[in-house]
Amino acid sequence: MKKLSLILATTALVSTGAFADTLNNSQWQTIDDETGKPKAIVQFKQQANGSFNAAIVKVLDPQAAKACTNCAGALKGKSLQGVTIVRNLKAVSTGKYDGGTILDPKSGKSYKMKSEISADGKKLTVRGYIGISALGRNQTWNRVN
Repeated sequence: MKKLSLILATTALVSTGAFADTLNNSQWQTIDDETGKPKAIVQFKQQANGSFNAAIVKVLDPQAAKACTNCAGALKGKSLQGVTIVRNLKAVSTGKYDGGTILDPKSGKSYKMKSEISADGKKLTVRGYIGISALGRNQTWNRVN
């Protein structure tokens, strides 16, 4: 009986852990602040340390630059498709994330980042900022999958 209880408890923990985080492997459509048009599809992946990175998997805007011309180092001139724009984002509570950085491929600058998934799971509010969160701006991304 003890073994059965232990197996059931372990199964319950594994099951809830597998479905508890809706950010892992999710794809989001980014929206251009100026035009309101879709720019790219970004996919999040959980890293071995539990944090999340996200890379551009598809550039949607035919008018957008196809390369990271203002980026520094190894990213300079690299195709935007495949570029990791979110790094080290950590879950702080259900649907809320903090402690990451986000790259703006247009300017080549990186900002601190936090984000929150809407209650219905269809929107991701992304806040990029310098120093403190009050000195930043939000973008709303739409879930693709």
